[in-house]
Amino acid sequence: MSVPQYRKVAAAALAAGLGLSLAACSTKSDDSADAGGKVTITVDCQPVGAQKELLKNWNDDVAEFQRQNPNIVVKSVSVGEQCNNPPDFTARLAGGTVTDVFYGYMTDLQQVLDSGQAMDITDHVGKDSVPTWDSVDPALKEVFTDGGKLYGVPVKNYSMGLIYNKALFQRAGLDAANPPKTWAEVRTAAKKISALGGGVAGYSEYSAGNTGGWHFTSLLYSQGGQVLSADGKKADFNNPMGKQVLQNLKDMRYGDNSMGSRQLLQWGDLLTNAGAGKVGMFIGAPDATQAIVSQFQGKYQDWAMGPLPGQDGPAKATLGGGEGYFFKKGLSPEQVKAGLKWIAYQKLTPGKGQFDYVRAKPQNYPVGLPQPLLFTNGSDAQKQELDLRKANANVDTTNFTAFEANPVPIKGEPRNAQAIYAVLDAAMSGVLTNPNANVDALLKTAEDKVNQLLAAGS
Repeated sequence: MSVPQYRKVAAAALAAGLGLSLAACSTKSDDSADAGGKVTITVDCQPVGAQKELLKNWNDDVAEFQRQNPNIVVKSVSVGEQCNNPPDFTARLAGGTVTDVFYGYMTDLQQVLDSGQAMDITDHVGKDSVPTWDSVDPALKEVFTDGGKLYGVPVKNYSMGLIYNKALFQRAGLDAANPPKTWAEVRTAAKKISALGGGVAGYSEYSAGNTGGWHFTSLLYSQGGQVLSADGKKADFNNPMGKQVLQNLKDMRYGDNSMGSRQLLQWGDLLTNAGAGKVGMFIGAPDATQAIVSQFQGKYQDWAMGPLPGQDGPAKATLGGGEGYFFKKGLSPEQVKAGLKWIAYQKLTPGKGQFDYVRAKPQNYPVGLPQPLLFTNGSDAQKQELDLRKANANVDTTNFTAFEANPVPIKGEPRNAQAIYAVLDAAMSGVLTNPNANVDALLKTAEDKVNQLLAAGS
């Protein structure tokens, strides 16, 4: 696509205790209203049981929403800690077991369309169905648009930077108010942090479950590179910039021994280590600090964020991401209307749902993070959301000053992102698990496989 694309990635394992059997997720349109005229919709991304406060908030929101809309029944489904494990998501699409209103990454549009599960909601979405719709960033809407038709509603966005543990910085004699700005500085800081011992990794990185390829992409962007050629038809990472990405990691892993011995990390693995105080730095989005605390027992005061480092100066670009909701093909107009009402209430109304900062302030949930930024600059919705965020901040917002004061241009993800990321995982895992890994060979193999995917139209 010609506009920036956004993606929120997470490769978490499925949690036990699903709120509703996945086999029962589909609600046929002819069964959408009962004898009393009530409309039933199934919606996924309900927090898992371990996320006690978030689950209570969700359930409270469902109850209040249904009180305000007595003709709508919302049946919640939990599909994992981060709602979208890419292989599981693909399997549910193929099996037709997605919910009526289902969560997806902003890179998922093509595979949702290919599955035949997506409903065109263009004629259903507007100010009447989503009161803040005119305030939502047009670039985010475009991500869910194909051929002039809208298939999804954006509900969150982000960009990546360098997240670091202030407590470990201080222990290592580093300036916690001045995070590394180049990869050479990252390497120097990582060596000092890992020297603390006790199983601490100075810098940690993903390399499995599509997360390695996701991070390779952001690191490549920092070098000024791109994953695909301008026309999207060929791989474009087997070059000095792609080599530099892998060489940096190999040097830290085996030259400096500053990345820890455990590798093949996915989303939850790295954040578990971070929550335990065993990670000095990693790249991620601001809400990674939320997960570290609310799901992995970390402390907000330990974490800060700076811009994504560049090779010899500021990063040339960083990856942006996000998420949204699709509607399953075949829903009745009443179900679509009900689903949009729920999304508007839970995800796109300042002061409600994810933006209920008054409720969140006393909880183990951060208020004051610099993202998401869903609404356009100067819009009433943006002003209201930012005012609420500032008034109810419960984290030290100065921890994100370096990130906000040094914005890095956001670059969208390649088409076929998930398939490409799966290929690039092998290159990332190669340099992190094999001291004799040949960077050139890893890149050439990945290039060949990505070109095969593109040629096949995957």
